[in-house]
Amino acid sequence: MKITEQKYLLPNGEEAIIRSAGSEDAMKVKLHRELTAAETHFMAREPEDGPMNLERIAEGLKSVEDSERDFMVSAFVGDELVGDLGVTLVRPHVKYLHRAYLGMSIKEKYTGMGLGSFMMKVALDQAKKNGFEQVELGVFSDNDRARHMYEKMGFKEFGMNPRAFKLKDGTYRDEIIMVNFFEQGGLS
Repeated sequence: MKITEQKYLLPNGEEAIIRSAGSEDAMKVKLHRELTAAETHFMAREPEDGPMNLERIAEGLKSVEDSERDFMVSAFVGDELVGDLGVTLVRPHVKYLHRAYLGMSIKEKYTGMGLGSFMMKVALDQAKKNGFEQVELGVFSDNDRARHMYEKMGFKEFGMNPRAFKLKDGTYRDEIIMVNFFEQGGLS
């Protein structure tokens, strides 16, 4: 599904258009994900994993676009994709229909400007409208900035996957599992 387009004014005066990336944006999504993987170790992917498959990205975006519940919240400044957030059903089985998984990335140049919080609010509001009862995510244990933002948006830590990520230098990072439960009358 596609979300309703919105605008967000960045503190530097630039305007970000918040909308769903579609299959026509596949190259922008590909380049964004490859760049953000190179900017920080907080992404699950490394540049050495190779270029992302453009056709697979386009198919994935089309699948999300055609979904009744899954969606993208993407931030564009001019023609550049600067933020990428996806919300998808955990599994299409009856016992899982209440759960969604969220993943996001923002170009380093655009972090610390409130854009992530704005995108997250849009995503959580839409997830609730789409009938999800909870949204889940995993975050690197040393990504303090993201963890703080997630907590601010109502996520709580519910577990940890030890040594979930092995970095190129041989060190490990735990994955913190966070969940936001929707309560009647608003987000918890």
